[in-house]
Amino acid sequence: MTYPQSKAPKSRPSWWERISERCYRASTPTLARGMQNESPDAFQAVVSDITMPLDASFEQEVAKQLAQGTYAGFRPAKSLMPVMVQRFGLVLENLGEEQKPLEDTCNACPVVGHCWKTLRYSTDIETFRDFCPNAEAFDRMGAQVDE
Repeated sequence: MTYPQSKAPKSRPSWWERISERCYRASTPTLARGMQNESPDAFQAVVSDITMPLDASFEQEVAKQLAQGTYAGFRPAKSLMPVMVQRFGLVLENLGEEQKPLEDTCNACPVVGHCWKTLRYSTDIETFRDFCPNAEAFDRMGAQVDE
């Protein structure tokens, strides 16, 4: 029995699909670096919007490059800390004099790539406590708000 093109059962990918996927994955690091250098505003939008759907290979490369510190324009305190503060039940504008030291800690974070990727997929506060260098301070500030 022959099937119309659109109704044929899905078989393994064609050689063209396989080589296209392999080429894409191989070029993803260059694509991410090129976007950083040639379209910094677009790249900033990608890393700042943790809800933006991304291809898994591209997302992994962005996280890797953030972790390596290769994106000089990225400031975690500007992009990630507001989300993290919200996840801990705090309001960024209410941090007062503690905001600057928290921002400094965030900008020097050794796990910023992991943080970025985790914020994209998790809202579990316990997950953030496991790696965020500001978690203790956020917890302390949250306890003061609750009092």
